[in-house]
Amino acid sequence: MTFRGTFEHALDAKHRLTVPAKFRAALADGVVLAASPEINADAPRSIAIWTPTAYDVYTTATLQNLSPMSPKARELKRFFFGNSHDTELDSANRVMIPPPLMRYAGLDREVVVTGAGDCLEVWDRGAYHSYYEDVLVRIPDIAASLADTA
Repeated sequence: MTFRGTFEHALDAKHRLTVPAKFRAALADGVVLAASPEINADAPRSIAIWTPTAYDVYTTATLQNLSPMSPKARELKRFFFGNSHDTELDSANRVMIPPPLMRYAGLDREVVVTGAGDCLEVWDRGAYHSYYEDVLVRIPDIAASLADTA
């Protein structure tokens, strides 16, 4: 399934997120909650919600051409696997976001869940709206730079 759309949600007192209805079937067999690595140091952080298979494909593709003994590969492995959590949807179609991931992404009660193709991302609502306004300004340059293949 391709995850698309943007949804405003609120976490409950136990840091549980109700998964948008259209994604529940895709996540019924399990969920991986993971810290989403950002390329820019000043970019806001988010939590990714993956199917277990998609997360395995993502991490394998990222690590496959690196020597397992290289310092960078070891750091990436520690990041990917130390900051991810296997879980399931509960009977109310919620996932509990663990405190370390809450801190990593600076999440509070008000969040935005946005589709990112192969996963969902959970953002602090204020951070997401600031990021979104910034990226809207930059999209023409980003798109133009991808067209420069000559």
